[in-house]
Amino acid sequence: MSDLKQYDVVALGELLIDFTQNGISDQGNPLFEANPGGAPCNVLSMLTRFGKKVGFIGKVGKDGFGTQLAEAIKEQGISTDGLCFDEEIHTTLALVHKLPNGDRDFSFYRKPGADVNLKPEEVNTEMIKNARLFHFGTLSLTDEPVRSATKKAVECAEENGLIISFDPNLREPLWDSLDDAKKAFDYGMKHASVLKISDNEILWFTGKETYDEGLAYLRETYPNLKLICLSLGGDGSRAVYKDVDITVPAFLQSGTIETTGAGDTFCACVLNGVLEYGIDHLNEDNLKTIITFANGAASMITTKKGALRVMPQVDDVKEFIKNF
Repeated sequence: MSDLKQYDVVALGELLIDFTQNGISDQGNPLFEANPGGAPCNVLSMLTRFGKKVGFIGKVGKDGFGTQLAEAIKEQGISTDGLCFDEEIHTTLALVHKLPNGDRDFSFYRKPGADVNLKPEEVNTEMIKNARLFHFGTLSLTDEPVRSATKKAVECAEENGLIISFDPNLREPLWDSLDDAKKAFDYGMKHASVLKISDNEILWFTGKETYDEGLAYLRETYPNLKLICLSLGGDGSRAVYKDVDITVPAFLQSGTIETTGAGDTFCACVLNGVLEYGIDHLNEDNLKTIITFANGAASMITTKKGALRVMPQVDDVKEFIKNF
């Protein structure tokens, strides 16, 4: 299914450098690799693997890292028509430390950071009008002016009848208070029809003890959410849609080195499925197909460093699932 829009998906949000540890120097110091990062462009990068036409709206600094990021997303086939360069504020940086359990700890260099300085008047609304689906998260809702820019983009998407998808992507260090984070979650869920949320996020946001209770709360509170996808880490993922509720196990691999980008890869595969089948035409069979593929692709990305430039190819994911 594809109509005559210029873009299948336009995403707005953070584009930054993820410094991920990649070894130890001769002097015993940690070595960090400057990986292009930021959830929205990770999602868009995976969508290009399906042949989807995608564009990004956001801001980087007019500096070496900003140039690196612009080139990296262009190289992945992501339109940079909505990318702005800040003359005064540097590109946002994140340091990603791997914890002993394989999870990650983030430190951000972002007060100020160029991604936060995207102004409402810099939002390329023509791109949104010419898209089928608009995607965003909460990192662009932490501070002004990017919060107002995000809301302007969401309004434009609603006025033009786009499917809206939301992946909150909670990063606690970026919030002045977690009450503000809850307000941003609430805002996103009120405006989206597709939600991708993680196991820790759903329990934290809903205050419930179990995933069943959390999902029931979200469906009751936000009836506009047509599809909720819950990622459960090593336990796979779950999709809830109308009267369908399916859980698909994870593809656990011994070669997992880091989980950066796994949720974004998963999210992109879900969005591709929504675009292929239509948000109103999902059923148990096609949801199972979508979520199984998404789990497989997410598993593959955990064996690589970084995310944006190393997203798996569709045929490789199919082969991986077949041989698993």
